[in-house]
Amino acid sequence: MKVVIYSLISCVLLSFAQEAYSQSEQPAKDWFLQEPSKKVNGIDLDRAYKFLNGKTPTPITVCVMDGGTDIEHEDLINVLWHNPAEIPFNGIDDDNNGYIDDTVGWNFIGGADGSMIGSDNLEKTRLYRKLSKEFKDNLTAEDINDPVQSKRYAFYQSLKGSISKDLAKYTQFSDGYGGMLEKLDQIKELTKSDDPNAVQIKTATKGTDLEKMGMSMASNMNGASFEQTYTQIKSTYEYFQKNVNYYLNVDFDPRSIVGDDYSNSREQYYGNNNVAGPDAGHGTHVAGIIAADRTNAIGMNGVSNAAKIMVVRVVPDGDERDKDVANGIRYAVDNGAKIINMSFGKSFSWDKAVVNEAVKYAESKNVLLVHAAGNDNKNNDLKPNYPNDSLGNAFAKNWLEIGASTPWCKKLPADFSNYGINQVDIFAPGYQIYSSTPDNNYEFFNGTSMASPVTAGLAALIWSYYPNLTAVQVRQIIMESGIKHKNKVPVPGDGKKTVKARFTKLSVTGKVINAYNAVKLADKISQ
Repeated sequence: MKVVIYSLISCVLLSFAQEAYSQSEQPAKDWFLQEPSKKVNGIDLDRAYKFLNGKTPTPITVCVMDGGTDIEHEDLINVLWHNPAEIPFNGIDDDNNGYIDDTVGWNFIGGADGSMIGSDNLEKTRLYRKLSKEFKDNLTAEDINDPVQSKRYAFYQSLKGSISKDLAKYTQFSDGYGGMLEKLDQIKELTKSDDPNAVQIKTATKGTDLEKMGMSMASNMNGASFEQTYTQIKSTYEYFQKNVNYYLNVDFDPRSIVGDDYSNSREQYYGNNNVAGPDAGHGTHVAGIIAADRTNAIGMNGVSNAAKIMVVRVVPDGDERDKDVANGIRYAVDNGAKIINMSFGKSFSWDKAVVNEAVKYAESKNVLLVHAAGNDNKNNDLKPNYPNDSLGNAFAKNWLEIGASTPWCKKLPADFSNYGINQVDIFAPGYQIYSSTPDNNYEFFNGTSMASPVTAGLAALIWSYYPNLTAVQVRQIIMESGIKHKNKVPVPGDGKKTVKARFTKLSVTGKVINAYNAVKLADKISQ
């Protein structure tokens, strides 16, 4: 284990050295809004607003369907949607929509008593748990004659193998990183410092059983601080712990907190009105990208100056559930949202049919759905990412699937982004995106989770100035007005081998969204 610990520490320190180097080339906080150039591939937002000068936007409601949002954030508090028919906190469903005190939105993963789900399983764990009740361990493939059941049994076995393999891996990593934390805590005690330097570490550990580890740290720090290393190792340890205790733990099922009939996918009217949840970091960042107050001269500026943010919580720390996603879509549509941003996804689906019905419902009500393509650097044409726009024999006309782009032409697709010439519609900035985080803070995040709200914000910008457009037209405008890139770029992958392809082969359009072109095209279509 000691060899493993020293090796892991060296890897962490190396990663910090590399991060420090990359931050020297870190783009500006507002790079993703800037005019495209040889140095930065922004969405050209300032020129879009100059083109719109003199026009008055119509307020438009955008639903942030996520893991929770800090509705008291200084850059969001003035851009929230408020349910006009609901009297706050009187314990009465004033508007008779089935949701009590839904003043700014709703939480579908909480109980009526105010309790909330924090962590949950991955979908494959829930599916395995369900199938394990149907198939016994002493059953073999030869015991099943029905072709449909045979296929289900094979799927069950694949899930069982995958979960068993992942659990073994993450348990090993959890033990390794847990051991590292113990050693680092001992170094903190010996040095009497939470952030000792290399000299302090070498001096304090000399002659102890931590001497070899101290020497390894001191010689490999390369500009990375002890405190940074400790924080990174602790975060990594907690991630592996969550995999073992929650994501992959078949015996863990927190759904009883909600109190719904989970077997009934079409059941509605459950949950509570706590839209922040236990961790509002992701949703707050997403909301800021779309609509952070552009008039208060603090923090940052959202893409849209007229969006009102409705908050719907459906995403736990783990995989979202199809029932909640479907209800979230229906809630947003029924309460006036014109755009729904969905910065989440998973590799398996429990009940795609109920989500498909909700997507069709949104389409019938002229509502645009914007969805993140995922961060698994995979081809969504080959390995589906759920939810998606596939409705069986047809595709949703009101759906945009968004990949993540970087500032740089030579490395245009982010190395983590999913892609697909059929399943991903267009790319948008999703690398080092600066936005709001809870308690009036701001941070840089990476992800298609950030690219999706950049696009949702653009949709809100277009639609607020040209309200007579349809959802299908707004979608088409965004796709047609993007900037096409024909150069060869690294295809997102696992890093073992760099494969290059034309950027045009990574999405339907081969483009990155562009706000200036979009509003010009919207103006032309609206005349």
